[in-house]
Amino acid sequence: MIKLISWNINSVRLRAPLVLKVIEAHDPDVICLQETKTPDEHFPFDVFREAGYEHIHIQGMKGYNGQAIISKLPFDETFIHHRVGREDCRHIGVRIGDIDLHNLYIPAGGDEPDVEVNDKFAHKLDFVDEMARWFADQYTSDQKVIAVGDFNIAPYEHDVWSHKQLLKVVSHTPPETERLAKMLASLDWCDVAREFVPMDEKLYTWWSYRNRDWKKSNRGRRLDHVWVTPPLKKSLNGYEVMLEARDWEKPSDHVPVIVTLK
Repeated sequence: MIKLISWNINSVRLRAPLVLKVIEAHDPDVICLQETKTPDEHFPFDVFREAGYEHIHIQGMKGYNGQAIISKLPFDETFIHHRVGREDCRHIGVRIGDIDLHNLYIPAGGDEPDVEVNDKFAHKLDFVDEMARWFADQYTSDQKVIAVGDFNIAPYEHDVWSHKQLLKVVSHTPPETERLAKMLASLDWCDVAREFVPMDEKLYTWWSYRNRDWKKSNRGRRLDHVWVTPPLKKSLNGYEVMLEARDWEKPSDHVPVIVTLK
């Protein structure tokens, strides 16, 4: 059994104690973090090594973006990829045995869903386009590959609190969801969450800090994803959104998603 957790931590130095709470509760084998927001020299290696995670692969920058994969399982190889001509710490990966694991932080895309006036939105669309091409070029659908992370796109009607109201809000607009669908098709990926939670059920992993009572308003979005290629689909054993983490002191606006594979 392998237990994998993906979490946009929104500053690993600030919230390393919260990662330890997740470790204590779930004892995962591998944790993928996004938005670590720290240069490599300031990453809290000792905190995680003392917790039993000796294998750590990171790429970070000051104040923005950044990723980490921390693991009890050794890495056979590590990867760092730069996307759409930028070195902005949004894609790292590792090989564990015969599985390639990719940790992604897709750009948020700014506020205006118009590439003519918003360079951030254009960057986001270009990033997803490139990922769709790259996966198809790099792999075939019969290889064992996992992609996790904050994709910053809620693709389906019940991945947002109001499909109608969010159709023109960045993260749920047709240009984004259509591109993510092409990325999903690139390796005939399985969207793990929707293997366990029916399409007609609401499912969220992010709630804005602007909502004073996130539970009461429950205006969430499913921005955090775990995908597996077809050979791993039959190994899927469980999926969980760790909702209680949103109530912790000084929480991330995202919560961990947990997947187990036989």
